[in-house]
Amino acid sequence: MAYLKIFPIKVTDKKALDYITNPDKTDEKLLVSSFGCSPETADLEFSMTREMAKKNGMDKGDNLAFHLIQSFKPGEVDAETAHRLGQQFANEVLKGKYEYVISTHVDKNHIHNHIIFNAVNFVDYHAYRSNKRTYREMRQLSDEICKEHGLSVIPPSQSKG
Repeated sequence: MAYLKIFPIKVTDKKALDYITNPDKTDEKLLVSSFGCSPETADLEFSMTREMAKKNGMDKGDNLAFHLIQSFKPGEVDAETAHRLGQQFANEVLKGKYEYVISTHVDKNHIHNHIIFNAVNFVDYHAYRSNKRTYREMRQLSDEICKEHGLSVIPPSQSKG
């Protein structure tokens, strides 16, 4: 059962990246990986991609990045599996176009992934659009991945939220 939450990063992606890669939360950074960038320099690499977007006339929006949290039901998955599932999820959602850093936190009673991805992709410099439709698509994909691996999913609800 993976619960998803996404929110924009508008002020500083460096602090968010430092938080998600904290060695105390990520088994001494064994549960940190990335795509298209290095976890240690991701904020600089994200910034360079955004600068290229500006130079190419694609400066849209004031988001620096997006922070996605994928939480699993306590006791249902181990940290390594959660990390692999998070990578699969990020790769499918972002389609190899966006730099991202993923970390799996093991400091709470529930294992959860943090995925921070650039607000602009490095292929054609388009900005990521976060809305109800894209969130629904993410949730559906996360549920499919969980089902494929025998994990529970949150049943659809008629209520808001």
